[in-house]
Amino acid sequence: MKFAFAGIDFLGGVFEALIEAGWTPIKLFTRPCDGLYDHNEVVVARARQHRLPMQLSRLKKADLDALNAAHGRDWALVVAGYPWLVTGWRACAAFALNVHPAPLPTGRGPYPLFRAVEEGYETWGVTAHVLAEEGFDTGDILAQDLFPMDALENHETLLAKCQMAARRLAAGPIARELPARWRRPEPQGDGSYWPRAGDADRTLDFRKDVAAILRRVRAFGSIETLARLGDVRVYVAEAGGWREAHGHVPGTVVHRHRRHVVVAARDGFIQITRWSPVGLAEAAQIGR
Repeated sequence: MKFAFAGIDFLGGVFEALIEAGWTPIKLFTRPCDGLYDHNEVVVARARQHRLPMQLSRLKKADLDALNAAHGRDWALVVAGYPWLVTGWRACAAFALNVHPAPLPTGRGPYPLFRAVEEGYETWGVTAHVLAEEGFDTGDILAQDLFPMDALENHETLLAKCQMAARRLAAGPIARELPARWRRPEPQGDGSYWPRAGDADRTLDFRKDVAAILRRVRAFGSIETLARLGDVRVYVAEAGGWREAHGHVPGTVVHRHRRHVVVAARDGFIQITRWSPVGLAEAAQIGR
């Protein structure tokens, strides 16, 4: 089957898996990336290998019309990790689907992985669904790949699990069974929308217990959480901790050794082992 792909390296394995399954790519829609948190080098290189037309600007109805004029309706639009709502595809393509890193209808929204770790979900997954034109991540479900989450799951391990599951979905149910699944999708029903995480969601609150604080650290991982050490705000990439009764006010720095800092929490201590006064994004700008 012919297909156009809209996405970046985040779920670029979907692009790769469909090509490996024998599908024929006809265009890549991607977007500008910061090269720090977001990347598209792999999908761009793959597109160049196949001499595909590429587009960095937002995919609009005129772009779908152009593909329809060149290929008729016998092609699929596959979206994975694309930030813009795509509308107007029904008159242009036979199929349009989105691959979302959540077990829909739970976890609609731009990037649900942080919250999945912080809230301690026992099971997570990836969903392929009909591309809805009236809202994000609400279309009927075509296929899901569910997997267990570890008690000490972190952002990086969950990301890897989602990427592997997305690739399995693409290589299996989507590549082999899309027309049949398209005829009998499963409506989502009521669900939950999780907005993009902001600085407040990333900030460590030492008034909470050790377990909750460490879940937040793991939830953001290399994306970094924020913490206040005295009058200084720092970016935390790694921390540990332990429970212990004490008389310190939560948030008090009680010990330092080289770059390791121990801070009092409600029911114990947090040891911040990898941190910086400058976040990765700011450091990247300074380095330019």
